[in-house]
Amino acid sequence: MSRKLLVWLHVVTSTGWMFMALALFVVVDYALSAPDRLSAFDAAVLLDVEVLQFMATTSAFSGLMLSGLTVWGYFRHWWVLAKFVITFTQLYVGIFVLSPNLHPDGSPLLMRVGSLLMASALACQVWLSVAKPFKRTPWASPTKPKAAPPWGFALCLAVPAFDYVFVEFVLGRSIPALSMLIVVVYPIVRAARRPQARGTVRV
Repeated sequence: MSRKLLVWLHVVTSTGWMFMALALFVVVDYALSAPDRLSAFDAAVLLDVEVLQFMATTSAFSGLMLSGLTVWGYFRHWWVLAKFVITFTQLYVGIFVLSPNLHPDGSPLLMRVGSLLMASALACQVWLSVAKPFKRTPWASPTKPKAAPPWGFALCLAVPAFDYVFVEFVLGRSIPALSMLIVVVYPIVRAARRPQARGTVRV
């Protein structure tokens, strides 16, 4: 049940991320031509900070952990790797390109194109998840890795809530601190605990 709930969380936040990106495009497009530009851009920033960022980080976290906790692994399948590349590219563009431009003096091209590309990339990720194209990577071991116990999935369900509630209460702003820590540490622990057969790469 906990695994299904983590999948559900990933689907909901990924879909929310896509539709929030589309909503951001609509708000930005209106803000660029609205008489009251400041109020419209305030709405865009509010949408970005309070909703889109949480959806994005939770979607990325849940997707990465589903790969690590299940038999899919991190580097066994090309479609999983493709989703990784798209996800990290989206996060980079959103954090360092799109968000800093959400103001009246920002680049209209970056705001419009950035939000549309983000939504399009998420639609592409949905297709990758459904179709699961391409073969396995050359680094995939012949044997499938074991899935994590149910409590591992349950813990991952609590992490985004902790980041949103506790960190915002302490720091005054939602920061995916625990999510980032687990995403970095877990693959290292996973690789260290899994015995590696001679001549094979287990991922």
